[in-house]
Amino acid sequence: MKKKSSIKKRNSMKKILIINTGGTFNKVYNPLNGNLEIEPRGKAIKEISKAWLNKLKILNIIAKDSLDMNHQDREMIKEEIKKAKEKNIIVVHGTDTMHLTAQFLAKAKLNKKIILTGAMVPHSIKPIESTANLSSAYGYLQMLDKKGVFISMNGIIKDYKKVLKNKEKGYFEKSK
Repeated sequence: MKKKSSIKKRNSMKKILIINTGGTFNKVYNPLNGNLEIEPRGKAIKEISKAWLNKLKILNIIAKDSLDMNHQDREMIKEEIKKAKEKNIIVVHGTDTMHLTAQFLAKAKLNKKIILTGAMVPHSIKPIESTANLSSAYGYLQMLDKKGVFISMNGIIKDYKKVLKNKEKGYFEKSK
């Protein structure tokens, strides 16, 4: 009897699209030049999500640090969300301009559930934060009833207007 119940739960899980745009989350050390560079194929996301019960669609676009993102990049994110069949979206994004992309997506009124997340330290160096942030976004999206744009960072998951990066302390917190 328990097997039937767990199978039913698996089948009722929401379809989720993860849009990977780059950011520190995806940076890896290049031993040839000594730089941290963005790994564009979403290796970290695949590693974290391999144990999750439902199938995810991962779309790798842009592959930039968020400080290098521009209006065209945000338009590309918006268009990918707009044309996606999935109504539940996670955007892996750099932390420095995450708030700008969140504002941009909110203004677009995409009628979907969108959570932006990222990491202050690359997954390849210290996987705990990136794993916690992506897993929190994934879990919250499973329970989220209302549409809108949210941020999931450092244990805080709220409407994008209520979460802010504290650049002095080096983490996200509730905005005042």
